[in-house]
Amino acid sequence: MAAMPTDPAAPWRGVRRLLAVRLDNLGDVLMTTPALAAIKQALPGVHTTLLASPAGAALQPHLPDVDEVITFEAPWVQSRCTAAQAGPAVQDLVQRLAAGRFDAVVVFTVCTQSALPMAMVAMQAGIPLRLAHCRENPYHLLSHWVRDAEVPGDGMRHEVQRQLDLLAAVGIAPPAQGLPGRPATGLRFMPAPADAASLAAKLAQAGMDPAAPWFVVHPGASAESRRYPAERFAKAAQAVAEAGGGHAVIVGGPAEAALVQAARPAQAPSTALVGGLSLGELAALIAGARITLCNNSGPAHIAAALGAPVVVLYALTNPQHTPWQTPARVLSHDVPCRNCLRSVCPMGHHACLLGVPADVVADAAVRLMHATPLATAPA
Repeated sequence: MAAMPTDPAAPWRGVRRLLAVRLDNLGDVLMTTPALAAIKQALPGVHTTLLASPAGAALQPHLPDVDEVITFEAPWVQSRCTAAQAGPAVQDLVQRLAAGRFDAVVVFTVCTQSALPMAMVAMQAGIPLRLAHCRENPYHLLSHWVRDAEVPGDGMRHEVQRQLDLLAAVGIAPPAQGLPGRPATGLRFMPAPADAASLAAKLAQAGMDPAAPWFVVHPGASAESRRYPAERFAKAAQAVAEAGGGHAVIVGGPAEAALVQAARPAQAPSTALVGGLSLGELAALIAGARITLCNNSGPAHIAAALGAPVVVLYALTNPQHTPWQTPARVLSHDVPCRNCLRSVCPMGHHACLLGVPADVVADAAVRLMHATPLATAPA
C-alpha cells in the first residue's frame, strides 16, 4: 500500500511543469479554473498544461492560467474514439506526456468518475507526482491519494470546492486574487479584446441594433435530460421582452437549429444565431445581456465566469454544478428520483424540469434583471 509522504506538500514546492487533467465538458473545465488559478499563484514560474477533451480545449484562448493545451478524447470518458482506436490513442498519449517531462499531474474528476485510467497513463509517462481523488486504494498509481467518499446527494459540496479541496491536500491554497472585478475563487474566462467588436458586427449583419438592450436564451444542452422545453423558453422570452428585457437573442450550436427556432418568442423582436458565434463572441453576448436564460450547460458557467446574471433551468441530475458566485436563479421541481446522473430521464417524465411553468421562469428573470429580491424556489 502506498503511504502518503510525511509532508505531502514538500515535493510539490519544486514543481515547474505541471499537467492538469480535465477530460469532460466545457463547463467542467470552467469550474476547474479556480483550481488552475490556485496552482499558478502557489507555484511561481510553473508551466501549466491542460489535458482536455475537444470541448474543453476550445476554451484555450480564454484561460489565463493555462500555458498550453493538449486535446485528448479519453476512451474512459464519453468519446467518439472506437475500441480499435483506443489502444493506439492511449499509447500515443503516454509518449507525448513522457516527452513533456512533467514534474506533476493533477487529475480533476467528479465523484462518479475514476482517476485510475489517467493515473496509469501518467505513471507510464514517468510523471513522479500524481494527485487525484480516488474511491478505492490506488496503491502506486497515485503518489498522493485523497480518498473519495463523496456520493451524489443534497448538500454535497460544489464542484469548484471539490477541486480546491483536492489541491489543499498538497498544500496549495485557494487563489488569493481573481480577475478584475471577480471574486478570488470565481470562475475565470478571459475575453479577447476583439470579441465584442466582432459580435456587434454579427448582430448588425443579422438585422439587430447592437446598441439596443438584449437578453439571451440558450435552449440547448448536451444531455437530453437537461433540456427544458424550447416552447416554454419561447413563452418565457415573450414575457421577459414585454417586461422591458429588450431584444431576444436565441443562440445554439449547429445541431440545435430546431431548438433555437422553437425557442423564439411569438411576437417580441428576436434574432436567432445558430452556430455563428465563436466562444469568445458568445461570452461577449452573455456579458452584455440584461439576463441569460439557459439549461445547466456551458453558457450557465460562462455567465458565472463573467459575473453575469443568469436563470438556469436546472435538471436534478447532479447537484454539484449550479452557477458559482454570480447573480443567479436556479429553477427546478423536486422529484424523488433526483440525483440520477442520467443523460436521458430514466423515468420518462422529465418532471424536474416540466414542473417549472414558463411564467415562473419569466418572473425569476425579470426579478433578477431588475435586481429585486427573489421569491423562494418552487417546491
